Amino acid sequence: MKILITAPYHEKAQRELATLFGEIVYREWKEKGSAYTEGELIALLTEVQPDALITEHDQVTEKVIMAFPLLRFIGVCRGTPSNIAIDIATQKGIPVFNTPARNAQAVAELFIANLITFMRHTLAGIRWLEGKQWEAGAHASYLQFKGHELAGKKVGMVGFGAVGQTIAHILQHFPCNIVYYDPYHTDENTQFSKVSLEELFRSSDVVAIHLPVTEQTKGMIDKQFISLMKKDAIFVNTARAVVVNRTDLLKAIVDEKIAGAILDVFDHEPPDAIDYELIHHERVLATPHIAGATFEVEDHHADIMNDCLKNFFKEGRKQVRQLVNKEILSFKN
Repeated sequence: MKILITAPYHEKAQRELATLFGEIVYREWKEKGSAYTEGELIALLTEVQPDALITEHDQVTEKVIMAFPLLRFIGVCRGTPSNIAIDIATQKGIPVFNTPARNAQAVAELFIANLITFMRHTLAGIRWLEGKQWEAGAHASYLQFKGHELAGKKVGMVGFGAVGQTIAHILQHFPCNIVYYDPYHTDENTQFSKVSLEELFRSSDVVAIHLPVTEQTKGMIDKQFISLMKKDAIFVNTARAVVVNRTDLLKAIVDEKIAGAILDVFDHEPPDAIDYELIHHERVLATPHIAGATFEVEDHHADIMNDCLKNFFKEGRKQVRQLVNKEILSFKN
């Protein structure tokens, strides 16, 4: 089997795939500076004539799949394979595999770093120091930038998938009290408590959003829930902006109904005027969608994909969690 890889893929993982399946052709999208467009990908597939494709951000559209309907599989090195025409792949009997949890550790680390930075007024203190505002008096900064410890706080996870669980397992050692809302998950760890969404918003010191984007979750977090938050509570979203009504969130911050927000995602990227109102607010710590941006994430996704493909094709384990279109199992030999 010849596999075309356009996703970043470390050399060891490439060698493992070659040993398992045969020939590897590596054309990483970052080398050209941007993901392959529909036309570029069709041209590359035509040139290489692979039996399978492993991609990351390339446009694997209906037209691409219809031009190459005999692909043995499509691997997408992302948690959400939104750039793949899943329905068409399923119609053609092409299994699509993703790499959930590839960035869980990366997101968890930045989540905690930003939360502590916010709670300890670190950025304001740095600006004060760099602005040469340290005058006579040893305790000026000590008093002005005194913050809060993360230890002992109740952190509510809205959505308890791989990212939420990774954060929870780290935070429990601070220690923090972890509660979560997720109708599809019950954790066997009795240190984590499953609660209603209303109770989570009402009781948490930190409300953390970890929801996927579905028709049910779009705009799900609005003033109905934000208004339940404590006045000194912090709102954190490192998941997807579209699940939160940004106007309701902004109003709660401006009206000082909550302590503030930590945001890594925005309704428009690049941001529009309303996004910038949030970004520029003094009680918002905003980062440019970098929570999952580490070099190690690329290593993780290659390892996850390799394990998945080995289990599915070589060991016959068809119920792998990384299979996106599981319905193909009912009609594919």
